[in-house]
Order: sequence, then C-alpha cells, then structure tokens
Amino acid sequence: MSSSVIIVESPAKVKTLRKFLSKEYEILASVGHVRDLPKKTLGVDVEKGFEPQYETIKGKKDALAKIRQTAKTAKAVFLATDPDREGEAIAWHVAEEIGNGSKKAPAIYRITFNEITKRAVTDALKTPGRIDMSLVDAQQARRVMDRLMGYQLSPLLWEKVRRGLSAGRVQSVAVRLVCEREREINEFKQEEFWSITAGLEAGTPPPFEAKLARLDGKKASLPDQAAAEAALRAVEGKPFRVASVERKEKRRNPVPPFITSTLQQEAARKLGFTAKKTMMLAQRLYEGMEIGSEGSVGLITYMRTDSFRIAKEAQDEARDAIRTRFGPEYLPAAPPVYASKKGAQDAHEAVRPTSPSRTPDAVKDFLERDMARLYRLIWERFIASQMSPALMDATSVEIEAGPGLFKATGSVITFPGFLKVYAEGRDEEEKKNSEEPEAQAEEREGVLPAMKAGDVLSLKSLAPRQHFTQPPPRYTEATLVKALEEKGIGRPSTYAAILSTIQDRKYAEKIEKKFHPTPLGLLVNDLLVAHFPTILDVAFTARMEEELDRVEEGNLPWRQAVGDFYAPFSESLAQAKVEMRNVKTHEIPTELVCDKCGGKMVIRWGKNGEFLACSAYPDCKNTREFARDAEGGVQPVAPPETGETCENCGSPMVHKRGRFGPFLACSRYPECKTTRPVGKGPEEPAAPPEPTGETCGKCGSPLVIRSGRFGRFIACARYPTCKTTKPISIGVACPEPDCGGYLTAKKTKRGRTFYSCSRYPDCKYAVWDRPVPTPCPACGALFLVENRTKKSGTVLKCVREGCAHTQPA
Repeated sequence: MSSSVIIVESPAKVKTLRKFLSKEYEILASVGHVRDLPKKTLGVDVEKGFEPQYETIKGKKDALAKIRQTAKTAKAVFLATDPDREGEAIAWHVAEEIGNGSKKAPAIYRITFNEITKRAVTDALKTPGRIDMSLVDAQQARRVMDRLMGYQLSPLLWEKVRRGLSAGRVQSVAVRLVCEREREINEFKQEEFWSITAGLEAGTPPPFEAKLARLDGKKASLPDQAAAEAALRAVEGKPFRVASVERKEKRRNPVPPFITSTLQQEAARKLGFTAKKTMMLAQRLYEGMEIGSEGSVGLITYMRTDSFRIAKEAQDEARDAIRTRFGPEYLPAAPPVYASKKGAQDAHEAVRPTSPSRTPDAVKDFLERDMARLYRLIWERFIASQMSPALMDATSVEIEAGPGLFKATGSVITFPGFLKVYAEGRDEEEKKNSEEPEAQAEEREGVLPAMKAGDVLSLKSLAPRQHFTQPPPRYTEATLVKALEEKGIGRPSTYAAILSTIQDRKYAEKIEKKFHPTPLGLLVNDLLVAHFPTILDVAFTARMEEELDRVEEGNLPWRQAVGDFYAPFSESLAQAKVEMRNVKTHEIPTELVCDKCGGKMVIRWGKNGEFLACSAYPDCKNTREFARDAEGGVQPVAPPETGETCENCGSPMVHKRGRFGPFLACSRYPECKTTRPVGKGPEEPAAPPEPTGETCGKCGSPLVIRSGRFGRFIACARYPTCKTTKPISIGVACPEPDCGGYLTAKKTKRGRTFYSCSRYPDCKYAVWDRPVPTPCPACGALFLVENRTKKSGTVLKCVREGCAHTQPA
C-alpha cells in the first residue's frame, strides 16, 4: 500500500495543502463536479421516483481516471471537498467512481474544515467521518427540481416567445421581484408635503436647526403650501423658548462578522463588486494565495455560510490584536455573542481572516488590488465585531413658539469603540426612508449648544420647505441579495448565481448599478406568473427552500420534497401548453394608421420589446416605436434625429437601439439599410468612417474603417450596397509557411480579444497574446507576443515551439 490520498476540488487547494502536509499524503483535484445530469436529455426518471441518471462530465474523464488509479494502491482516501451541499455531492460522486463499498476499494473517509490552515486540516485528519447522505440528498433534490423545471419549461418559452430562453425555479422568482418593483415605481403616486425649519442660536455656539413637530398639541401635518403658510403665520413673531432638554448616553453595538449574504451586500455597497465577483475573489482567498516566504496561505475561512459562530482560537487572537493595536479600552470584558438565524449551519463559522494578526497592510503587496480590498473589508469587519460598543451623548431639545413645538436632536461620539475600525454601509432604501415625513426629525450626528429649560433663543431664519414622497428605489446588488435572504429565496451559495443568471438571460440589466427589467423580462414574467402562479409564488419558493433544509437535516426524504414541487408544476405545465398565448404570432390591434400604405397598425413583439407594425406585413414592412400615455393609449414615437444625413440616400439619420446597443440608422429603413455606430455620448454623433486610402476591389469605391460588435474592420464606403469587408492588420505577417496573410485583432462572442490570420478559414493560425513586430533574437521568428503575468509583469516572449526566449517589454 502506498500513501493516503486526499481529494479536493481545485488545484489551488492542492498547492496550499502541499505546503504543510507530509509526503505521506498524495493530494489530487477533481476540478469541481465530476458527474452531473446529461445535457441533452432530461436525465430524471419521473416514473421511478425521480431517479437521477448521472454521467461523467465532459472533460473530467482524465481527472477521474487518475483518481481511480491512485486510489487502487492507497491505504485510505480522504474526501476533503468544500463543507456544504455541493462539496458533499462531489465527495459522494468521487466515492461512487472509486468503488465506494466494494471489497477492493480502499477505506474512504470524509473530512471537512472551515479554513485551509495546518491546524484545521490536521485536526480534520485526526477525526475523519463518513459522507453525510442527507447533505447529498439535499443537493440531489435541488438539482432534480431545477432540471425538471428548466428542461420542461424552456421549450415552452421557445415555442411561445423565442428560442434560447430559459426559466428557473429560483431565478424566475428573482426576476419577478425586479419586475414588481419596476411596476411599483411606475404606479407610484407622488405626494407633496411640507416642513418648517427654524434656524436658531443660543447664548453659545454653534447655531442649529429645529423642525416643527407639533401644532396646537397635534402632530404637525403640512400637506400643501397653504397649510405650511398657515403654520408659519401661527409661529411668526412668537418667542422661541426652550421647553425641555433631555440628555442620555447611547450605545451603538458592533455589527456581527460577515456571513455570505452580508459579505455580498457590503462588498456591493462599499467596493462596487457584483455578488459573483465577490464570491470569485473570496474563493481564491479561501483556497490560498502566495504570501512571500510563507508560500501558499489560506487567508479567510469558508465563504459560503449563514452562521455567526467564531472559533475560540480566532476570538482569542482577535482580542490580542485589538489590545495591542487599539488599547484595552477597546476590548469588551467578554467576546460578543451573535445569534445566528434559525436553521443556520453552526458547524460552519462566519467569514473571517484565518489569522487576525495577518493584517491587510501585511498582505496587500501579494494580492491583486480588488482581492486586497475584499480582504481588508473582511478583516476590518471581523476585528470590529470583537470590539467594544461606540458611546454617544445624545441630546433632544423641545422648543415652544406660540402654538408650535419645534424639535432638535443631535449626538456626538464620546468613545468610538468599533467605529474606529469599521462603519456599516447604508442602502439607498434606508437613506430614502429618512426623507419621508415621519423621519424629518431624525437624529443628526453633531453637537447642540448648551441649553436649559426656559432659555429664550434667537431666531435667525424661519422657512417652509417643499418635499415629495419618493417611489421605492430599484434593487441594487446589495438590496436584491438582502430581499432574497429576507424572503427565503435561494441560499447563501446560490445568491451570486441568481443575480448573474437573470442578467445573462437578458431578463434584467443594470443601469447605474440598479436592476431594471428588460422588455423581455417583463413579458416572460407576466406569462409565467399567469400560468405558473404557484411555482412563481414567493412563499411557495421559500417553503421549498425550507423543505430542502429539512432534507439536509435528515427529516424529509428527498424524493418527497421533489414530489411536493413537481405535482403543481406538472399540472400548470400541461395547462400552459394549451392556454399560453403565442407571442410570436399575437397581434394587438390599434386605431393608428400606417403612414406608408394607409393600413392599420398593430402591436407586435420583437427581440427588443413591443413595437408598432403594419398589419399588411409582409407587403408593407413599416414599423414604429411607441409609448403609452397616462390613460394607457398608444402614441407613436419618432426616433430622435441626429442632424446627419445618410451617405447612400440623403435621408436623415436617426438614433436607434439594437441588441448590441445604440446605433445610427437611416430613417428610410427598411428601404435603405445604412447604419453607423454612435459616438461616445448618447446624443453625440458618430465620427465619420475613417478613410484608408485603399479602393474596393469589387466596385472601385473608397475603403473605410468601420466598427462592429466584434471590433473595427475595413469595409466599402458604399455598404450595404457593396458588402466588401476585410479585417485590419496589426502590422504582423502570418507566420504560417506560404500563407501570405497578416494577423488581425478579433473578439470572441464573450468579448475576449485574440489575434488570427486575415485568411481565415483557409488559415487557422491564432494566438491569445498580442503580437508585436519584433523578431525573436534567439530563433528568428517573425514576431514576439506581449505576455502579462502577476509575478513578472509584461514581457515579450517567443511562441515558436521549442523556443523559450523572453525579454523585457
């Protein structure tokens, strides 16, 4: 028998573990999941109790083969995948592949740790356990439910709306939240209200403001200007006398350490990160980063958690750090205790640094900028969570002026406590609430002058102010994660994927960091809510999440949980196949007349939303954009003109928007299909096509440089009449023998730049790194490429096989 084997998910984990484990252990990576449901079939036998039909994931056969081969001669296999449902499922699939339970299989153990440190890993190896099948079952139940809905509902959307659409058990509910918030905003009726503010001075500075709170013994309600002016007349000329002064000390307790949801929210508020980016960076911090002479170090604990629990060793180390850096007065007598929500997995810890003594400044030079910023956020939040409360002197003053009672409040920090390190960010919704009528006398941070009851104050100003109630704000990354958590939709491990998916599917888009539903999102949401009311119900989705939690706890069979979901879903699906309207063919008649043929205009649906089209299509292809007035009536909207003319027909050019953003188009479309890219600003005209000095080989017209969705290219000036195009050279010849082409910059569908031969597809030469026209001094190759690495920065290197030449850029 050879050494024992440890299986983890990622090569980064392998590198970190090898630093402190002896050669007794061989460490291998599964590189994520190794088995899953098939891509091209349902993969679930509904008639056999929702039996999943797993297959090896494409590209994982080699990794599995190596794991099987190594396990054959191992004395034990330790499955050390992540400590959650997905990690447990990976461990189970790997165990099944290496013959779990068979006589020839080695002893298979499950170990978990919340941080990748020598102490945590060696402790786990001393107390190995078995795979938790309840966790595996919970993951299977979620996977099967998502497959049943996605695989069966997506084709219905393809048929009724358009191909390529998808629906998901949780993502569709998230889209519903975004759509409903948009409708709340659109339907919001703004209400006017007024306030009266007095600018006052006491015998000593500073001057301050007080707001009218009561009038004639009742709450001051000032719905309009007339009411405000009447209140103003009632107090004008009256002495402003202090009625009461109340002072008290207030404590502001520290915030708890991060869990997954609060980490995503705060990283969005303070750093501007998406949930997806936060989790990607946190994963790398957890798995290990190269920290100078320390080597690969796991810097934070596991980042998918809903528990506030902190290990005693970490608390002790944090207290030592606080005492040393800030002084004993910043250390509470006992470590703070934070209660986790019901159902939290207290086997996990909160997200914290693995060593509080490893400060952000000590590691920042070894981390990418955004990773260092996230580590600082986690470190500061954790340290602050273990510090003393902040203390404030709060003062509240009531001031009489005739029948009016004014109030002023203020506070000043007397001991910063945890605020010396960290203050929690605020959402726009919280800021907006402070602008509502009820919050107009909200306590302000700042000192009030010394006053006592009976003091007469000097009035410096007395002014009414108009305000309007505000609609609820659109969701941001932070507030949408918060809403999902509060409503019980999804779990910590799924929030980032949910927010990413609804954007990838084009159901929502972020404009100025706020989620807006797209026309497609609104349409699909309306169809799903109408035909799948139970499945799209927020309470039902939350109840299904609770059932998955019960499966994880071993209190509910996973097949029963799937059945509870599938029964209402399959019933709604059968009805929807018959009753859901076909958007592709559905037309809504209007009273508008086509300005080209005199026919009636109808409302149709296209990939960019609703539009007006002539009912005589295809004989008449006239289309118009439209808007709805306050009564819901349809009003045609003319595209804004640009002041430019079409180079092909002389008609005005107008602004339009397509799937790849705004562009300029001829107003005679579809008769004339001339288009141009727009300038940098939304109303900025595009620069005219750049001349090349070359002529078109087909028609003799000049060749110009244009821009398309995959970058700049050369085209005939008479496009689209003449469709001659060719790529732009970067000044480097193709190295393939007898090719005669040149290298050009291109972009993949995902926007990544690469460099390929202009004679594609006849020549398929391509490289990722940018070629520069510098011959290789070692082998004579035609060019070198710019290669960027974190360790060496940008260097020039040769890509010819067998040549390892590099030189400074």
